[in-house]
Amino acid sequence: MEKFIRLEGVAAPMPRDNVDTDAVIPIPWMKSVKPDYARALFANWRWKDGDGVTEIEGFLLNREPFRQAVILVAGDNFGCGSSREHAVWALAGFGIRCVIATSFGDIFFENCFKNGVLPLVLPAPRVKRALDLLADGIGGHRMKVDLEAQAVTFADGEVVPFAIDPGRRDVLMQGQDEIGRTLLEESAIDAFQARDRTLRPWVHEPPLNG
Repeated sequence: MEKFIRLEGVAAPMPRDNVDTDAVIPIPWMKSVKPDYARALFANWRWKDGDGVTEIEGFLLNREPFRQAVILVAGDNFGCGSSREHAVWALAGFGIRCVIATSFGDIFFENCFKNGVLPLVLPAPRVKRALDLLADGIGGHRMKVDLEAQAVTFADGEVVPFAIDPGRRDVLMQGQDEIGRTLLEESAIDAFQARDRTLRPWVHEPPLNG
């Protein structure tokens, strides 16, 4: 998993509440053997017939500069609905590594940290201001998220601090998923298994044939 320390780039404003995971990636895109997650993102909103062929003119991510968005600023309860991890894969596939909102669907929130995407919770007035700045183009359409300093810089240069669970922050900054963090304890695991073989040898014996 790629480390997340600092992120700076185009931020796309999506002032919608309750954007569910089916909107983020519709079910048909999850059935492909080799899905194109970048094209799958918001497929029913970006493409006519939702098939990834013909763009719907005027949709946010079909316009410049938002085609290059790495940050998405949304409304309340982003990522609600079903628990599909594909929703985070679609965002990351497009290039979005941070979603800023007032709240998130619980499972989507957890899935973000497992896949190198920062779900950043800010108070409603702050989110509204970020959306207004981006919509008006005041100061441009770029934002910066500094996870190390725990601060986000708005398009007009205002720096806003944010809070985050230290464990989740460390996961992103180290670029480690749950397996990677477990492997950090490999020596302790080996020691436990060695002791266990002595205390309970029958557990580690190969099964009898027949």
